[in-house]
Amino acid sequence: MKFLTTTAWAAALGALLAAGPAAAASWTVDTAHSKLGFTGSQSGAAFSGQFTRWDATIDFDPANPAAGHATVTIDMASAKTGDVQKDQSLPEADWFSTKAFPKAVFEATSFKSVSSAKGGGNQYEAVGTLTIRGIKKDVTLPFTLDVAGGKAHAVGKLDLVRTDYGVGQGAWSDGKMVALAVSVTVDLNATTK
Repeated sequence: MKFLTTTAWAAALGALLAAGPAAAASWTVDTAHSKLGFTGSQSGAAFSGQFTRWDATIDFDPANPAAGHATVTIDMASAKTGDVQKDQSLPEADWFSTKAFPKAVFEATSFKSVSSAKGGGNQYEAVGTLTIRGIKKDVTLPFTLDVAGGKAHAVGKLDLVRTDYGVGQGAWSDGKMVALAVSVTVDLNATTK
């Protein structure tokens, strides 16, 4: 039985982009202490996983978030859930089709603060595109960002419909076994360059 958790990587990309806003313009993501994950549901049971290979470039100035830019590139073959059957199915043509589409890319073309009008707050959105299986869609990743001492910690979640990106072909496209809704989760740590 194959498993569907294809859009999760997209959320992870968005989270990586979001980790950038802090005192300096350029940030380096600490991938060893960051997590790009995903969640979904199969036969009514929740599951989660993560991408173990990805990289990100982030430029963000909190004084001018709209001018920020970030790119997250994910190795789709690195998706792991801890379930052998799912992990063997994800790279196949019905799901991520990693031979034809080895990478997924999240590109944030701008950021915006969505904190309260009273000032303060740590809520942002990364606005851009997510490309999975060669299908590019506009997305907005909401995230929180805390910056102190040249270090940034960003946490976000992007909700997606996997079939919008062609994930889950054939018998898997109707959501009966594997839910269509998936979330990409991001927990990033970064330092100023």
